[in-house]
Amino acid sequence: MKLGDVFRPLDSKKFGVFHVKSLFTTGMGVFSDGYLLSSISLVILFVLSSFGISNSSSSYELWLGVLSGSVFIGAALGAVLFGFLANRGRKTFYGVDVMLMTIGALLQAFATSPTELAIIRFVVGIGTGADYVLSPLIMAEHSNAKDRGKLIAVGFGLMWSLGAITASLEFLGMEALSIPHDLMWRIILGAGAIPAASVIYLRRKVPETTRFLLRIKGDVGKFQTVVKEITGQEVKVNDSLIDSNTLSIYFSKFGKVFLMASVLWFLFDLTGYANGLFGPTLIARSIGIVNPAIFSLVISLGFGFPGKFLGISTIDKIGRKPLQIIGSAGEGLFLLLFAMLFGRVPSLGLLVLYGMHELLGSLGPGIISTAGMLGVELAPTRVRSIVQAITVASGRSGAAIASFLFPILFISVSKEIALAFFAVLMFVAAMITFMVPETKGKPLEESSREENLTLEK
Repeated sequence: MKLGDVFRPLDSKKFGVFHVKSLFTTGMGVFSDGYLLSSISLVILFVLSSFGISNSSSSYELWLGVLSGSVFIGAALGAVLFGFLANRGRKTFYGVDVMLMTIGALLQAFATSPTELAIIRFVVGIGTGADYVLSPLIMAEHSNAKDRGKLIAVGFGLMWSLGAITASLEFLGMEALSIPHDLMWRIILGAGAIPAASVIYLRRKVPETTRFLLRIKGDVGKFQTVVKEITGQEVKVNDSLIDSNTLSIYFSKFGKVFLMASVLWFLFDLTGYANGLFGPTLIARSIGIVNPAIFSLVISLGFGFPGKFLGISTIDKIGRKPLQIIGSAGEGLFLLLFAMLFGRVPSLGLLVLYGMHELLGSLGPGIISTAGMLGVELAPTRVRSIVQAITVASGRSGAAIASFLFPILFISVSKEIALAFFAVLMFVAAMITFMVPETKGKPLEESSREENLTLEK
């Protein structure tokens, strides 16, 4: 019995209510991540000021990095931990991730020192790292082949941006109400608990994925029950299709592809979070925009959203590779132009150049690699959660490095050198993408080459 025949009812199911519910349930975790990471970029100067750390302090650059980067260090750890746990059950730990995010986000509001806040954000990071493994994994294994690209792109690319925009709007609302900055940052950071808490119950009710049930657990009865629940169709499985291949077999055969997926996420997060974390503050102020929320909203609504909508509408038609190659190369080009023309053109011109870098990045990498798409589509079921964990940890490591590296380069070395360095990384990412297999419209068993290895046995 071929795997493709067994999973065909799921892969051919039309987009419907089940997919919409899955989008909300999985997407709210990424919404929370977008909110939590963007909110710190908006209020980090207020945080440092309230703890007596000014831009003339010797520890200023260090604390910029620590408060921004601690969440990513936690995320890398959380990804690895939950990546291995997910091989014991996708839904077994689903909900624990957003619970950690909820508790951590709330505790931020009561931090009494920068060290305490950094530790709390490390805990938040464990939750976000877990979510970046579990949510794309569950979404991909529940999706149909035709719509999987746009479902992941909406659930993890677009929802992140919505979280970021929400943080900016909240910031502007509090400024309009003249909320003291010492209180404002606590309210904004603590409010990140709300979206995370909203899906704890729903995540505990998500059905286990059929791929885990059949290929890892070997529970044919439960597999048939879940398929009928999702598709309304009866599926009979007469043979045991549990995957007995070892992890080493998959890594020896497909390790190069897994490595490329990990390197791409590392490069995109290294550049993306250098700009995402410090764009509203360091970069915005360098071109004369003092209000970080205004800068963030202009970039997100004027450039980021159009890029993501264009990418989402074409990802299952054009494919992952073309979008990511065009997006990353374009992102690098406009960031390089921004660096070269810095101080030579008016602020509005620089804002447009920076916005175009955001638009192209959102078109490709922002809805593909950094949405966790490659790890889940290129890895067979048996190792999918572990490969996803490696790619997430790689990406979060890149973001953590950017948290410390970018302020040093931008403040102490040169603005132009800092921006040009990260632009070059995008050209490297575009070249690597040429070597990654296309997964558009393919069932997971085909895109990961899992069925080929099964037939070899």
